[in-house]
Amino acid sequence: MAARLQPAHRFFASPLGLGSYRPSRVVDNAEICRLIDSDAEWIESRSGITARRFATPEESIPFMGARAAEKALSAAGLPPADVDCVILATMSYLHQAPPAAAACVAELGADGAAAFDLGAACAGFSHGLALAGSLVVAGQAEHVMVIGAERMSDIVDPRDRSTAFIFGDGAGAVLVGRSAEPGIGQVVWGTATGHIRAIQQPASFADLQGGASTPWPYLEMAGPEVFRWAIGAVGEVCSRAMEAAGVTGGDIEAFVPHQANGRIIDAVVKNMKLPASVAVARTVREDGNTSAASVPLAMDHLVSTGQVRRGGLALTVGFGSGLGYSAQVITVP
Repeated sequence: MAARLQPAHRFFASPLGLGSYRPSRVVDNAEICRLIDSDAEWIESRSGITARRFATPEESIPFMGARAAEKALSAAGLPPADVDCVILATMSYLHQAPPAAAACVAELGADGAAAFDLGAACAGFSHGLALAGSLVVAGQAEHVMVIGAERMSDIVDPRDRSTAFIFGDGAGAVLVGRSAEPGIGQVVWGTATGHIRAIQQPASFADLQGGASTPWPYLEMAGPEVFRWAIGAVGEVCSRAMEAAGVTGGDIEAFVPHQANGRIIDAVVKNMKLPASVAVARTVREDGNTSAASVPLAMDHLVSTGQVRRGGLALTVGFGSGLGYSAQVITVP
């Protein structure tokens, strides 16, 4: 009789610890306006952004990711050696090998942990959270570190009036592990391919082989197209995620959307008719859009400022280039 694989044990998964890292350099709107035809008041009125952080040369994506992960481990009371897997979501890492996640494992001191990068742009952290929960539930890992880390200042043209003021740098991390009760709801995710070019690098890094005169392939964005899609689609995705988790707006203590734009957040909150008791993350004002790092950065701010309690339910959603999106209800670590 042929041998059969034994079924893996099944577990529940929950976020166990949360951490973030913000570069020390604060860049206000006035500094951004030195290179673009704009003013600080226009930037704030269009985006809700007053400042953002830019990383120094020493603050690499693996470095920032590891610092955020250290805080998440400290919050969970666990050492780096207990991490079985690291998922690092980023869209701004400029090296192919070794992967950012592997370099982060080395920086963190989690030798032996599996590591891989996840490229889903601003939805990357939310995608990673879904994957981490699945790995734990299936018994493939006991502790998975999910990191969003970005140096958007490397891929955004400081002279592009449509994008220069939007993005910032930073990192956030959540440790996902086994738990007695489920702490990560079913993910609702997908890709709106009708808008696949709305946020893109129009050229490849391979084109740089053309010589010094070849322009750097900076990120470009069709802002009005993204805005219209987001205010129409994100609320519907979030409602589906709450339904999948078996909760309503009245059960939610916090709403942590991707910090893309203050006006988008306001419109989504209004469309969803969330109760006034729900704490809404709005760190886009001081952080800018940090892509895959924005959701954990924003969640950590809500926790550290006492706006939401640990163990409460938070509705999270990421959305960005592709246009990819993912949302889930989780317990706040």
